[in-house]
Amino acid sequence: MSLRSKRKSLLNSPSGRFSSSSMGSNSISQISTATDIKPVIINRSLLAPLNLEVDPTLQTIRTMEKNQLKTLNNKFASYIEKVRQLEQQNKVLETKWNLLNQQSAPSSDDAESIIKTFISNLEKQLELCRHDKVRLENECTAMVKTVEDYKTKYEEETNSRVTSENDFVLLKKNVDEEFMRKMNLESQSTAIQDEILFLKEVYQMELYDMQERVKDTSVVVQMDNTRGLNMDHIIADVKAQYEEIAAYSREEVEKWYKSKFDQMKVQVQQHNSELQNTKAEIAELKRMILRRQTEIDVMKEQVSEGISDMEEQGEQAVIDAKSRIKDLEAALGQDKHNMAKQLRDYQDLMNVKLTLDIEISTYRKLLEGEEERLGKDSVISIQTVPNKSKYSTVFYK
Repeated sequence: MSLRSKRKSLLNSPSGRFSSSSMGSNSISQISTATDIKPVIINRSLLAPLNLEVDPTLQTIRTMEKNQLKTLNNKFASYIEKVRQLEQQNKVLETKWNLLNQQSAPSSDDAESIIKTFISNLEKQLELCRHDKVRLENECTAMVKTVEDYKTKYEEETNSRVTSENDFVLLKKNVDEEFMRKMNLESQSTAIQDEILFLKEVYQMELYDMQERVKDTSVVVQMDNTRGLNMDHIIADVKAQYEEIAAYSREEVEKWYKSKFDQMKVQVQQHNSELQNTKAEIAELKRMILRRQTEIDVMKEQVSEGISDMEEQGEQAVIDAKSRIKDLEAALGQDKHNMAKQLRDYQDLMNVKLTLDIEISTYRKLLEGEEERLGKDSVISIQTVPNKSKYSTVFYK
């Protein structure tokens, strides 16, 4: 008997069959269909009676072939298990890849466009922060200008107050001068009145002396009657003339003193009215100065409060703007870092996928080469039999 006929007889015998469990049912179904069992090709010419002789090496060859077939079966099962694991890893990677495609960009161009969009949004926010900074600087400049205006008004009011105080001092000086003039006029009026009284007394004394003289003269004239003069008439004429002169002088003096007194009285009244007006003006100036001082104090407080508030608001706005810029820059850096990390993860996954694809292709080529090598020696039929949750793979040779 030849070696090939012995091998076929061993395969056709029940002892020449064996089974092995495999986890790679999905991969086995790719190699051969479970329901399509290839028939064993039998050469009818080999059924003729043969010269059966006992070969001493037959048992050794049979054992070797069984061991080789078991080894190949185990290798094939391990290959199928490896392929199944690789397919599962491939599915996991595809699932991760789909999730990454859903979460991030599907390609480097899309990722770059998303990064550019994100950067443009951050630049827009930065531009808004810059606009806010410019607006706050303009408001701060306007507030500084307002403060300068208030300072100018305050200086003007201060100058006005100084001018009013100077006017008040001048008016007070004028009032003092007028008061001194009034006192002088009053003293002059008193002196004039005393002088008038003195002149009246002098006039009375002179009049009395004149009367005494006239009386003596008349006596003397009356005693001289020898000459035949009318002394009474002469004395009466002289007396009348003197009285007329005295009356005229008295009237003139009284008229002059009266006019002088009236004039001084008018001046005193004028000075009194001017003094009252000056006092009223001084009181009005005092009230105005007090009111201006109150307004200046209020404006000082308002300006100080406004300056402090604006300084606090400006400093707070600048701090907020700087904080927002720092946050945006930090967020931009973090997003760039995350994007770079995602790109690295994506590249690593692509490398892993490529490696797994290469391994799968290599294993497939190995399986195909093994099948071709085994097919040269014998025809192998693979049948997948469902057994509960596992699949059994039976090889027929």
